[in-house]
Amino acid sequence: MKLTASPTAAPVILLGSVFVVAACGLVYELVAGAVSSYILGNAVTQFSLVVGVFLSSMGIGSFLAKYIRTNLLKMFIEIEIWIALIGGGSSMIMFMISAFADDLFQVFFYLLCISIGVLIGIEIPLIVRIVKERHGFSGALSNVLALDYIGALVGALLFPLVVLPYLGLSRASVVFGIMNLSVAAAGWYLLTEKHKSMLIKILVTGLVLLLTLIFSGRWVGFLEDLLYQDSIIYTKDTPYQRIIMTRWRDDVRLYLNGHIQFSSIDEARYHEALVMPAMAACPTARSVLILGGGDGMAAREVLKYDRVQSITLIDIDPVMTDLGKTRKELLALNGSALNSKKVQIHNTDAMVFLRESRDFFDAILIDLPDPNTPSLTKLYSKAFYTLCFRRLNLGGVLSTQATSPFYAKNAFWCIVETMTAAGGGRAELSEMAILPYHLNVPSFGEWGFVLASRRAVDPKQLSIPVSTRFLTDDVLHAMFSFGRDMAADQEIEVNRIDRPVLYEYYRKGWNAFNE
Repeated sequence: MKLTASPTAAPVILLGSVFVVAACGLVYELVAGAVSSYILGNAVTQFSLVVGVFLSSMGIGSFLAKYIRTNLLKMFIEIEIWIALIGGGSSMIMFMISAFADDLFQVFFYLLCISIGVLIGIEIPLIVRIVKERHGFSGALSNVLALDYIGALVGALLFPLVVLPYLGLSRASVVFGIMNLSVAAAGWYLLTEKHKSMLIKILVTGLVLLLTLIFSGRWVGFLEDLLYQDSIIYTKDTPYQRIIMTRWRDDVRLYLNGHIQFSSIDEARYHEALVMPAMAACPTARSVLILGGGDGMAAREVLKYDRVQSITLIDIDPVMTDLGKTRKELLALNGSALNSKKVQIHNTDAMVFLRESRDFFDAILIDLPDPNTPSLTKLYSKAFYTLCFRRLNLGGVLSTQATSPFYAKNAFWCIVETMTAAGGGRAELSEMAILPYHLNVPSFGEWGFVLASRRAVDPKQLSIPVSTRFLTDDVLHAMFSFGRDMAADQEIEVNRIDRPVLYEYYRKGWNAFNE
């Protein structure tokens, strides 16, 4: 097929198209991995599966491309239109599947990934053959591959730095679908015969993508309302997580990557249980480190103690801590704790902070998400707790949430064993007293915590000198007793960074109750 553009313009347009389609293809892949990790959890597994499915599907597409023997440019335009439509609408399609056919999500999700991957795989061989008509094969291949790799790099950089923070997942795929469609439009310009039917396809696809872009926020809100049942009052994709806040009457709830973090109805039970045993075990605590807790609830409980002079709060996500400082629903719950002059906020990884910090603290409170992904288990590892213990002053205490000793009891006791191993009498640490405890939080069920102290602690001697909504001295003492049905089912291993056994304990425990 002859091209109508000038001899120099046509190759530039085609090679520029390689750059664009490479960036688009990688973004579709990253969007799919992010959405699947938000919905299914376990980011490492989901991203690995998505990459594997995409690459193998692209290989299939490259193989099928050899069967396209005529009308190469016209077929390339058709492929771009389909990629724009399917890839551009992929995030919306995934949200729709999760809302209306959750049980079949994985089947439809991977079929979608395979479809996009096959179409992307056809692109590059077709462009190589089209460019070959004007250049030698080696020149065409080297130029196309170079731009393909550079475009993929640009897509990889744009996704975390621009796409996710400013567009969000629902709009990201649509914007890059429009970019794919612009490649189709450029290809149509190069055609000798300007097929009106193809132009109509491009225009109709562009209209569909434009409407999706305009209304995507409303549609995703509607779909998530179905998924979460309560009214969604806030949603945000950040480089670290998907944040959703819901409200039903007086009940405000926070979800991170689909997992509930608190309900305003009973959050006091959780946060008082996290904070007050530690503060009671160290009645002279003046400096407190909170790892996680970007909602400000744990800081609220610590600020009840007048003796506290400073609170250092570490949360990796600045969006979360900004919400805790400004969002009216959270301000009503946390009493504007994060705006206190006593509170210093650092948005960094908790483990990085512990490695680099030279400060010591009287109390460390760990309010991190459950170890529901392999990557999160590093924050429940022996190395992590060793770093925590090294940051404690003489007589200091630490408390951490530790998932459910009823639903995921092996995971709970793994955390206990790991903390015991981390503080097991090394000379530079001194032996830590490790005390597990639990209580019922209606939103979560039976929930577990672990208290660690540099000195022996008698739970029956602990008392609470500040106002509470839930805890009493008697309840505090009773929390340290466990029933037989919360004992571990097997011999428990220590969780280490290089061997994250905690994730398997956690996954198997919760799956047994969710099936």
